[in-house]
Formats: sequence, C-alpha cells, structure tokens
Amino acid sequence: MKNAIDRREFIRLAGLGGIVFASAVRAAGYGAASAADDFYFVQLSDTHWGFDGAANPDSRGTLPKAIKAVNSLSRPPDFVVFTGDLTHLTLDARVRRARMAEFREIVDRLNVGSVRFLPGEHDASADRGEAFQEFFGPTHYSFDHRGIHFIVLDNVSDPKGVIGDAQLAWFAGDLAKLDKSQPIVILTHRPLFDLQPEWGWATGDGARAVELLLPFPRVTVFYGHIHQDNRHVTGHIPHYAARSLIFPLPAPGSADHKPMPWDPAQPYRGLGWREIEVESKGAAYEIHEHPVVAG
Repeated sequence: MKNAIDRREFIRLAGLGGIVFASAVRAAGYGAASAADDFYFVQLSDTHWGFDGAANPDSRGTLPKAIKAVNSLSRPPDFVVFTGDLTHLTLDARVRRARMAEFREIVDRLNVGSVRFLPGEHDASADRGEAFQEFFGPTHYSFDHRGIHFIVLDNVSDPKGVIGDAQLAWFAGDLAKLDKSQPIVILTHRPLFDLQPEWGWATGDGARAVELLLPFPRVTVFYGHIHQDNRHVTGHIPHYAARSLIFPLPAPGSADHKPMPWDPAQPYRGLGWREIEVESKGAAYEIHEHPVVAG
C-alpha cells in the first residue's frame, strides 16, 4: 500500500484519470502488512442501466467510459464489485431481463479476473431478486481474499428494505466462524444505519446487523444507493458510500429527493468510481476517487 495512515484524513492527489481524493483508515493496534498481502479492488455503483432521462443525456455512455478507465489502470485490480442498482427499475419482467443481459454483456468487457455483483432495489425489489439471481448469482454470500473476509448483504430484495431474519441468521453463523481479530469488509447497497429513512436511505433491521459486527474491531462497510460520497461511523465501524455512474442525488435532507440536474458546462459532475487499496494485516483501506471523464 502506498501510504500507511493512522488517522482518517483526506489528502489531495493528482494522477491517472483525475484522481480527486484519497482517504485511509487503519484499525488501531495492528502491525504493518507484508507487501505480498496488499491488493486493491474497484467499486462501481448505481449504474442504473436502462435509465433514460434529462438527468444524464449520456446514460448509455457513462458505464462504458468507466469500464474503459478501469481497463486502462496500470495494474489490474484483484476484482471489481458493483454495489447495486445495476439496472434501472422496471415492472416489466421481460424488459428487466433484457436490461440485465445487456448490462452483463457490457461488463464482460472488464479485463479483470473476478467481478462481484450485489443487487440494488431497482434490480431486485419487484421480484425479490429472481431475475438478478438468474444473471448474477446469489444476492448474499461471503468470500475470502488475501486475509480479508468479505460479506455481501442483501438489504433490497425484500420490498420493505430489510435484511430479514433468515439472512441475519446466516450472517450470524458466518461471523461465528471467524476469530474476533479477523478483518471484515461488508458490501451492501443501502446504508446499514439511518441516514435519511424517509428517502429510503436506511435498512429497517440494519441495527441488528451492526450489533452483530460490533464485537469485531476490524470492520469496514462499503455501500452505494445514495449516489454520493458519504462517511459515517457507528461505534468503531466506518461506512463509506460510493458515487453513482448515472446521476448524483442531493445531500441527505437538503432538497427534494430527485436527481441533480445535468450541467452541460460540467458534464459528468458528481459521477465517479473508486479504487480501494487494502493493506491486509493492518486492516487499512485507502480510497481513491475517480470522476467520469469525457472521451
């Protein structure tokens, strides 16, 4: 990892594709990592494939632009994860599957060894994740990568916006297998805390999931849904929201809950994706934000 930072901070950078900011957080009390354990992954979120509206006149262009940028990175990421709302909501099951098939075809252009998917409510709430599972696999699962235990939680397939008792029982069982010192990354779509519940920016039983995580001192959450960068801490657990690849949304509670208008003078403003560098043994995550750029 390029930097070992022992406190949360933002530092201004310049670099490939216009890296805007980086931030890092390290769990206290752990030693330095071996360089062999370090890696990075890419998070893309809220692509809303199938959206057509004034909020993004290049709605069919931003996802391919992001994929091209990821493929241009000097070293491929270990994996790419899409944190939900891969496609835009439709109640027509045929159109839903057509959008997912087209999205999958485009994403197959990524030059990476592994691509992970999780649903957003636009993908899954209309049919409880049935079509999503046909194209992308399970809506919740866990995997291990270079000493980090990743857990994907589904808080969207239930139209009530909850994880649900059955999945929470699975989650508790998965955590029970781990040593308390195990570094954990949670990947989910909605925030697990009450950010703006009246906008759906919350998980009905998210507090139960956080409670299960609190005994583990090395937990970090990455999510999407709110179409903007946001940082929040519950107990000792940091939560990082990602920007969207389709349109930005207003800050929580600041305006009507609708897409920010497209600005021809600043196209793609507020849209982006991120690299997350991981120092495995130090449980440190350095976040590099990339804007969508024309061309």
